[in-house]
Amino acid sequence: MYKVKRAIIMAAGMGNRMHPVTLTTPKPLVKVNGKRMIETVIDGLIHNGITEIYIVVGYLKEQFEVLKESYPNVVLIENPYYDQCNNISSLYVARDYIEDVIILDGDQYIYNDQILTAEFEISGYNAVWTEEYTDEWLMTVDDQGIVTHCSRVGGNKGWQLYSISRWTAECGRQLKADLEEEFIVKKNHQIYWDDVAMFCYPEKYRLGIFKMKKEDICEIDNIAELAELDSSYQQYV
Repeated sequence: MYKVKRAIIMAAGMGNRMHPVTLTTPKPLVKVNGKRMIETVIDGLIHNGITEIYIVVGYLKEQFEVLKESYPNVVLIENPYYDQCNNISSLYVARDYIEDVIILDGDQYIYNDQILTAEFEISGYNAVWTEEYTDEWLMTVDDQGIVTHCSRVGGNKGWQLYSISRWTAECGRQLKADLEEEFIVKKNHQIYWDDVAMFCYPEKYRLGIFKMKKEDICEIDNIAELAELDSSYQQYV
């Protein structure tokens, strides 16, 4: 078994699909029924003994300082490329911490913090089995639990990838090197960081999955989904 020693939370994006709320508030700091989304992530990490926490910020970055009042252990890392590049830039600026790490998005609402456990057997992503069609990234897994294929356009009957992943020290070092190759050498700035292991260099990684249930987490993508969870936002729909 491996154990997570640190966390990197992605929180630099502009959250355009959640306007007008995110015109004045970064998406991870938006409150759902009274609690900021990113606080459910941080609380879940701390409950699992993961207290070395790095948050990559960009859009309205100064607003994240408020988190230090409740979470003095949090370290903010500024992404100066957030408005020019995709989220590969966010992991690039945090690349020195990608060993024995859990990487996750700050705009998720965690209902079951057991899905953030520090113990893991193999590098890979949290995933939910789906029989129905989804347009989210969908992984195919073999009998040994190893990811053999990932579809960007989704499908049905597969393991839906969620933005929670764990990386051993060895895989983290490889990921750092490949990030630098894509971002610095190839100047491939408009991809997701997840593309690096999944699509750019899949032969270099042996990834598994961490199984969870759909009700354990909520990824809120737009203002309509936010209003569905918290009726106080109905005025914006």
